[in-house]
Amino acid sequence: MTRLLIIHHTPSPHMQAMFEAVLSGATDPEIVGVEVVRRAALAVTASDVLAADGYLLGSPANLGYMSGALKHAFDTFYYPCLDSTTGRPFGFYLHGNEGTEGAERGVERVTTGLGWQPAAAPVIVSGPPTKDDIHKCWELGATIAAQLMSD
Repeated sequence: MTRLLIIHHTPSPHMQAMFEAVLSGATDPEIVGVEVVRRAALAVTASDVLAADGYLLGSPANLGYMSGALKHAFDTFYYPCLDSTTGRPFGFYLHGNEGTEGAERGVERVTTGLGWQPAAAPVIVSGPPTKDDIHKCWELGATIAAQLMSD
């Protein structure tokens, strides 16, 4: 069985709605053979990251950058996982009230440094998530999980 690790920082109702949609997509009954593990960004360990086959990252955009919690997660596991997770697929979702570009660039820089491969377009939401935004989050979760299904 393959493992999808969702690393998230979910401090607001908007982030919670997006997280729940991503999780719902990743755990859709049609997706088989994929264990979905979720870890808060402040609790994730290098062991969690090493044990996963793919990743979904969720963060608010705070002051134009990824949350301190997600940055802390990257700082925690970056070097222990640097050579061992190259090539693994990932996706991410962000919520901001304004100015998410810095957060997008930050996540892309760190994941590029890790050698992770983008497996779906990110979901970027400004303001309250719409029904369409929530559906895109569901699709993101389902897409990444489906790519990890065993043949």
